[in-house]
Amino acid sequence: MNIKEDNKLLNKLYEVYNLSMAKVYGIGNPLIDYLCSIEDKDLAALSLNKGTMLLIDNEKQKEIVEYTKGRDITYSCGGSCPNTMVTLSSLGVETTLAGSIGNDQLGDMYRTQLKKSGVIDQLVTKDGATTGTSIILLTPDKERTMNTYLGANRLYGEDDVIEKSVEEADLFYFTGYMWDTETQQKSVMKALDICKKMGKKTAFDVADPFAVGRYRQTFHSIISQYCDIVFANSEEARFLMDNYDPYECCKSLGKLCPIAIVKNGKKGSFISENKAITQIPPYGEATPVDTTGAGDTYAAGFLYGYLTGHSSVESCNIASYLAGRIISKVGAQFNSEQIEEIKAYLKENFS
Repeated sequence: MNIKEDNKLLNKLYEVYNLSMAKVYGIGNPLIDYLCSIEDKDLAALSLNKGTMLLIDNEKQKEIVEYTKGRDITYSCGGSCPNTMVTLSSLGVETTLAGSIGNDQLGDMYRTQLKKSGVIDQLVTKDGATTGTSIILLTPDKERTMNTYLGANRLYGEDDVIEKSVEEADLFYFTGYMWDTETQQKSVMKALDICKKMGKKTAFDVADPFAVGRYRQTFHSIISQYCDIVFANSEEARFLMDNYDPYECCKSLGKLCPIAIVKNGKKGSFISENKAITQIPPYGEATPVDTTGAGDTYAAGFLYGYLTGHSSVESCNIASYLAGRIISKVGAQFNSEQIEEIKAYLKENFS
């Protein structure tokens, strides 16, 4: 019996005895998402660049909130890493989320929703700070422009990391968004050093092209020294590898770590595993309803497959399927009914 078959047998036993299939520890930015539909002219009026993630201060946050007042707004608990942890948890993977919230109503709301999702809560409350928010502006072409006020997230530091949780996890997951403050950088590096010492797997989602622009050499170093799995979309990969061709970017990125994945939107994705490149087809409708959380969901799909004994190519196909499902609806997370449909599909097609 090979390793893949061994893993599948173990996972069948986990399913029968209601045990967790794997443990993932993530450090991320818990954010309350405000989702609002607007026109391109509104982005121009607010001096915002479409399709980007902008870190804003409290004044800019107030300006956007005031501008969108009176429109239909959807509120939810989000953040890039948290979205991935929530989806993984809903699929049966034990996940832990570390990060910072404020001692306020939004923080209480976040904890309540996190508990409902089944994610283990290792959030730290920072007195005197406010819970972070992300104002997501959705244009008619379904592109999202994110305006993030980090708030309490900026205060999460290395002393907040619970070392035992990192040691007990099978995989550590983080994103490039954590490099926007020095304190958060140190927290991630502490976890990475623990993983390297103990031989734990690590997965890194580059997450934002502007983060790559600011920390390109640092990301190269982290990927080559610490990472087993790296995710990037075509624009992030272009900045990271200085090449406009997603295939070539994946090829180059695959020289830095064992598994490199470059997502290419409606054209699908590429995976490099031990320098062998495979193209993965897209799933779902060509015209998305909302692209919010597509990358986060893709990462969750891949990690679910990877941690449950599937090949890396199979895991990418699972990721493509989940990403295709999430962009066919509004919001970055699935409801319970959708999760049951997804589980049934995975059981039928990837068991």
